[in-house]
Amino acid sequence: MSAGKIVGWVAASLLVAAAAVGYARYLRVPTNVAYVSEQDGGISVIDLGTMKVIRKAHPNNVAPRGIDITHDGKYVVVADKDTADASVFDTRGMRLVKQFHVGDNPEFVKLNPAGDELFTSYEARSTGGLPAAADNNVEEPPSHVVQCHVADWTKGLDFAAGTETEGLEFSRDGKYLLVAKEAQNAIGVYDAHAGTLVRTIDLTPYGQRPRGVKVSPDGSGYAVTMELSGTLVKMDSSFNVTKTVQTAAMPYGVAFDREGKRIFVSASTARKMQVFAADSLQLIAETPTAQRCWHFTFTPDDSKILLACGRSNNVVVIDANSYKSIRTIEGFKLPWGIVTYPRSFGSLGLP
Repeated sequence: MSAGKIVGWVAASLLVAAAAVGYARYLRVPTNVAYVSEQDGGISVIDLGTMKVIRKAHPNNVAPRGIDITHDGKYVVVADKDTADASVFDTRGMRLVKQFHVGDNPEFVKLNPAGDELFTSYEARSTGGLPAAADNNVEEPPSHVVQCHVADWTKGLDFAAGTETEGLEFSRDGKYLLVAKEAQNAIGVYDAHAGTLVRTIDLTPYGQRPRGVKVSPDGSGYAVTMELSGTLVKMDSSFNVTKTVQTAAMPYGVAFDREGKRIFVSASTARKMQVFAADSLQLIAETPTAQRCWHFTFTPDDSKILLACGRSNNVVVIDANSYKSIRTIEGFKLPWGIVTYPRSFGSLGLP
């Protein structure tokens, strides 16, 4: 074989190898990454090793708030506030693969513990019938929760769930769906398989406007943030209020750590992350953040916390144990939510 043919063969082999590597990367589910939903900027992907944005996706008519990721890491789902739908992205290329109608002003998306059903809340401002029986004192159209089957992204249940729904959370066994009803100062407990109201927990004696709700890792209790009154509420597994404590101004995102020993609260207008002992609700620490940090996530190794700070258009990174600020990642447009893969603990993530 001549030298020219050898060079040509080597070059062709290198091109084939490079194409194979590129194709393998396309098929591989990204790991050690965070996904940020931006109301004015689509979705950004952060490499958690370098803490740099490595990809952005912003198709037309996608203005996401709520965000979650499937258990296998293949799909990110966001709620689009302007177009009354939810969008499904394939994480292997951040391609938009599905959009399905939800309802006016969708906000939260939440996978059930089994990972086979996705629930989305929306506010039926211009349509909708009478409120559910337990919500007859509500004069405006009720908010709704929509169930979607992850296997084929088809819709299932659609049920009324009070007004101004905020946080969604499941009991650890997936039997119950908890819905924060901001306008009613209540938590609604629904049968997740039937969409029927099981119980209403009136939080009026403890504060105003519940927004975040989170189950503990072992399922023994729940934490609820009440934004207007600046209150952190602790409930047991039977949904009885056991303890409350004052927080800094306008708490929203809330999460337990993996061991269930600490409760983290993002006080959005106070520009603070506060840390409370899960048993006593004693304040352990607090650290400055930025403007309107609504939601946050631990990294998969639990070493850091990333906060999506909507009004300062950045993501703040703090050490999860020393509570010191590490860095700020810039370049976002009204970031709202944040989740990681592998899935980790956070206000929108695990458990």
